Amino acid sequence: MNNVNYGSKRTVVGAHYGLRDWLSQRVTGAAMAVFTLVLLVQVILAPGHLGYDTWAAIFSAQWMKFLTYVVILSLAWHAWVGVRDIWMDYVKSMGLRLLLEALTIAWLIGCAGWALQVLWRL
Repeated sequence: MNNVNYGSKRTVVGAHYGLRDWLSQRVTGAAMAVFTLVLLVQVILAPGHLGYDTWAAIFSAQWMKFLTYVVILSLAWHAWVGVRDIWMDYVKSMGLRLLLEALTIAWLIGCAGWALQVLWRL
C-alpha cells in the first residue's frame, strides 16, 4: 500500500478564532442592544427637559454605571474583533498589519479609558 498525501502540509493558523469571534460579536452586540433599550426607557420616562441634570441623574445610579461600564468594554471588544478581521483580510504585509493592530489596540484602550473617566465623574 502506498501512503500518499494529497495537498500541502501547511499549518492553518487563525482558523480556530471563527466561532469564538462570531460568538463574541453576538454577545457584545446583545449587551449594547440591551443598554440602548434601557437608556431609551430612561430617557422616555425622564420628567421634562433633558438637560445635564437629567443625564447625570440617569447615570448616577450604581447599576447604570455598571451597565455602562460593561457596554464600554463590550464596544471596545466588538470593535477590536471587527477591525482586527479587516486588518487580517486586507493588509498582506505582516509588519504593517502588526503596526495597525497595535495602533488599533492603543486607540481602543484610550477611548475606553476616556469613556470610563467621564462615566465615573458623573
